[in-house]
Amino acid sequence: MNGNVRTTGQEFPRLVSLACHDLRTPLATVNGFAKTLTRSGELGEREAHFVDLIEAAAGQMTGLLDLLALAARIEAGRYEPTLGEADTLELASSDDPRIEREGLGEAIETDAAAVRRSLESLARCAALHGGVPVVTWHVEGRTLTLRPIAGDAGSVVTGETPRDLGSLVGRLVIEHLGGTLALDGDRLRVAL
Repeated sequence: MNGNVRTTGQEFPRLVSLACHDLRTPLATVNGFAKTLTRSGELGEREAHFVDLIEAAAGQMTGLLDLLALAARIEAGRYEPTLGEADTLELASSDDPRIEREGLGEAIETDAAAVRRSLESLARCAALHGGVPVVTWHVEGRTLTLRPIAGDAGSVVTGETPRDLGSLVGRLVIEHLGGTLALDGDRLRVAL
């Protein structure tokens, strides 16, 4: 035996799923202690700020682990969407002030939570990598158009340049649910 461990086919998604699971325990410990310190009320302003940063980072890490685990489930064929009726205009909604929406939606059956997260991830990617303060989803029934896709954001949003985990997983989810994504100049068209 040469000592090299190689993963193929279904083994790699299982390895990723296991890693995501195993990373949750130490992350929960970090988050738990940060919350305990915050509740103690004994921190100075500077220390409280540091604990807030730790909590925010732990939240971001949890979100990234969730994305990675979802991608692994899709790749392993173990993703079972929770289907329900959702309005496409509502799916394009976000609490992120960089993401706006307009238009008229349509009721569809889909995994609303996963699609909403996917659309939000695509829009955040477009704003971040395009260097624009605001992006807008224009909704026409089952077709959603995100604009502007500025600068180098197009290749990142579509996954051609893999630099954004959220947009990569968003694309996987939408395509797994039968949707499509296509770059059209300075716009990303998503058909659900």
